[in-house]
Amino acid sequence: MTHDHDLELRPTAAQTEAALNPPPGRNGGDLVVETLQGLGATTVFGLPGQHALGMFDALRRSSLRYVGLRVENNAGFAADAYGRVTGEAAPLLLSTGPGALTSLAALQEAAAASAPVLAISSQIPVAGLGGGRHGYLHELPDQQASFRGIVKSVHTVRTQSQIPSAIAEAWQSALTAPHGPVWVEIPQDVLLAETALPVVTAVDATPHDLVPRPELTAVAADLLSRAERPAIIAGGGVVRADASGKLCALAEKIQAPVVTTFGGKGAFPWEHPLSLQSWLEDRYTTDFLEDADVLLVVGSGLGELSSNYGTFKPRGRVIQIEADLGKLESNHPALGIHADARLALSALLETVEERHDPSAPERVATLLAKVRDRIASQDLTLEQQTLAAIRAALPDTAPSFWDMTILAYWAWSAFDARRPNTMHSAQGAGGLGYAFPAALGAAVADPTRPVLAVSGDGGALYSIAELATARQHDLNVTWLIVDDGGYGILREYMTDAFGQATATELTRPDYAALAESFGVPGIRTTPETLEDDLAKAVSTPGPSVVVLPALLRMFAPTHL
Repeated sequence: MTHDHDLELRPTAAQTEAALNPPPGRNGGDLVVETLQGLGATTVFGLPGQHALGMFDALRRSSLRYVGLRVENNAGFAADAYGRVTGEAAPLLLSTGPGALTSLAALQEAAAASAPVLAISSQIPVAGLGGGRHGYLHELPDQQASFRGIVKSVHTVRTQSQIPSAIAEAWQSALTAPHGPVWVEIPQDVLLAETALPVVTAVDATPHDLVPRPELTAVAADLLSRAERPAIIAGGGVVRADASGKLCALAEKIQAPVVTTFGGKGAFPWEHPLSLQSWLEDRYTTDFLEDADVLLVVGSGLGELSSNYGTFKPRGRVIQIEADLGKLESNHPALGIHADARLALSALLETVEERHDPSAPERVATLLAKVRDRIASQDLTLEQQTLAAIRAALPDTAPSFWDMTILAYWAWSAFDARRPNTMHSAQGAGGLGYAFPAALGAAVADPTRPVLAVSGDGGALYSIAELATARQHDLNVTWLIVDDGGYGILREYMTDAFGQATATELTRPDYAALAESFGVPGIRTTPETLEDDLAKAVSTPGPSVVVLPALLRMFAPTHL
């Protein structure tokens, strides 16, 4: 008896002929790029190195688009953003030792933000694997050990026949919820050796669905149906699962106010009558959430930033839906539901009973008024006007990427992202230099939309070399650099804590002139002209730099 799946596995005559007579001149690197193409990849990021040349040589025999950046960490940030925007695993090609290690900070951010990045690195020759000191160039005693605590999974290849399966397994790992970076390493001699293996044509790496347990969603639905003051915290998991519509439907059905975390910006409509927006660094919001008798947390681990620096202490029953098992109930006891946000919200929508609560929008409006009054009492007009100018200049569908800078800290709380999956920052791991290379990755993913990057002058110096990348590929990225002559937020922190700042002041270049030297248009603007200058830059194809000399301040914290 012949089964359907037996027919699917039986090769055609053309496939048999191709397998028996593979084209000459291929090496292990070809197996890498063929596997990536078979998985559906169209674009790779990276930086060539001596041990990785087999992969890079194979690129010219493939249909893959290669986008090379000038620093491996920046290439990692670009791949991170490509993964966030597309939901696909972004291949990142690296060389051994220093090249690989330089990507670590970017992979940490991808891990913290659950961005799917498929990092593929070369390794020293097979004979050197397993420890010892052989004296190979770039040699590390155990290269994968440097990555094991950061990425979701590690895959070491020792023979060419292992390449397709290792990459497919890593791809599946990266795209199974929670998304994240993965690591594959392939020895130099395996990449360079000629191969007689057939061309890789079909690769199966379907991610696993993370389905909620029905008895748990039944309990959660019952709790929400009977709640008197339900509330919802929506995190980045809602955005990554494309579950914003499900979230909105559930909130409206049970009349639950919704606050989004900084990683969940755009998960809920900003001006919705039930929207608490994202003022998590605010005691009024913290009090409101603590007062909820049933609190639904979706796609957030309630970490430091999402809990008003650990001061949030819920008094009611907490339901936590989280794809990352390590985050489930890690900070607060809860009814923990290990699941993809979209699947769990769908299950709740099917079983939860409709609630009627006319007071909910009124309570939301009262809270937001208190927040506005608190900010208004602090003489922070410049900061609010700057954010408003950026919002007015940026099309609703345009992605924005924010570095770790004062204006980004403001944006976490006060910026209306307008659409899901359009506002991203490095708040997962908190490293500098994210915004501009990440924006380049987003522009590669979708060249039809302009992209905005926002940095301080300190963070800008981390990624200034990528102006060359922006020009080389003619990417539609506008880079807003807020120049205050130093590490502004650290200056503020140190002055508040110690009375004066140390090691925060920077000698910096003329950023507009520096951009021009790369062939990228650069202008200096003012708070009064920012909206017009930024709108013009964003609407003009190709890269551009807008420099805003300004000394911004943070709003007063409420967690101290």
